[in-house]
Amino acid sequence: QVQLVESGGGLVQPGGSLRLSCAASGSIFRFNVMGWYRQAPGKERELVATITSHGGTNYADSVKGRFTISRDNAKNTVYLQMNSLKPEDTAVYYCKLSQVRDYWGQGTQVTVCS
Repeated sequence: QVQLVESGGGLVQPGGSLRLSCAASGSIFRFNVMGWYRQAPGKERELVATITSHGGTNYADSVKGRFTISRDNAKNTVYLQMNSLKPEDTAVYYCKLSQVRDYWGQGTQVTVCS
């Protein structure tokens, strides 16, 4: 079994920054994909960014150039550095680990408003 615990969400003004963290524990395979997804009120959950065990990354067009995903394999932790935040980035952000099956964290709220 795998557990994911996210942290780092909060309230920030437009143009501000936040850093999300997601720590995985349990039966973690050496090769996996970790990622961040988000869900705004009334909308479907969408991809934000993913990163493989080897460091390969993929970003949604809406966050390219503003968000950076990274990971520390020794700590089984993935990070999402979010800069130049916009009100439309407001959502619950979920961490996902994919290995054989998908595991999800409980989500952390990010609110961008003045």
